[in-house]
Amino acid sequence: MLPLERKLVIMKILERDRKVQIDQLVHELQVSSMTIRRDLGQLEDEGKLIRTHGGAIAVNTLISETPYQSKTETRTEQKKLIAQYAATLIPEGCSLLLDSGTTTREIAKMIRNRTDLTIITNDLKIASELVDSPSSVICTGGNIQSGIGSMLGPHAQALLREIKVDLLFLGTHAIDLGNGMSAPTMEKALIKKLMISSAKTIWLVADSSKFNKNAFSHVCSLNEINGIITDSQISSEDFKRFSEQTVIHSVPEGEVSAL
Repeated sequence: MLPLERKLVIMKILERDRKVQIDQLVHELQVSSMTIRRDLGQLEDEGKLIRTHGGAIAVNTLISETPYQSKTETRTEQKKLIAQYAATLIPEGCSLLLDSGTTTREIAKMIRNRTDLTIITNDLKIASELVDSPSSVICTGGNIQSGIGSMLGPHAQALLREIKVDLLFLGTHAIDLGNGMSAPTMEKALIKKLMISSAKTIWLVADSSKFNKNAFSHVCSLNEINGIITDSQISSEDFKRFSEQTVIHSVPEGEVSAL
């Protein structure tokens, strides 16, 4: 098959599935992975796709940063239920990292009356929820992301490199079987990578709207986390597919209660 023919096949798959994997293309086109990588690189240079970890996605499928107010008004009950379940996984005397985000903020609300925790966060809004908490609360410091409240940059990075914690609740903008978790900027992805490196146990907390999506910068693969906590609106097909790569808890709908 000529290079032009291969590229046409790749673009047809992209139009159908919105993403392609190198292994998939090697099998379908019967060429080496090096040849596929070269084809994907040329197509990216032409502006026809965006390379990802292990493949590529269509140019119009990336998730960008969502304004904080919009996030707080979306899937509110699902996030509260996810948070309620997540809070039950926090043992006594735990050192805990809360990544920035609205779902992790709901976790903070659930645990703010606990007296036995050490809680570290890079989110100004989460810190504000914990101002009166009897537990020990630490902010990473750093540059505050306008309109979001995340703390980024060298100060946040330096603190995260110096600590080791028992548990991390990690947020994400997008999660995909092939590309794993991703973030809208490299700076935000780096903070998440440092959090992962500092934690013994890592749970991704993500409502079902985050699945089968990609953002600009790769964070980690599914095999780098202990599991996912999501809501019951995840499709049975997605639950099965993601369960084959990691542990996944789907929290049923119900009344949210304080712990």
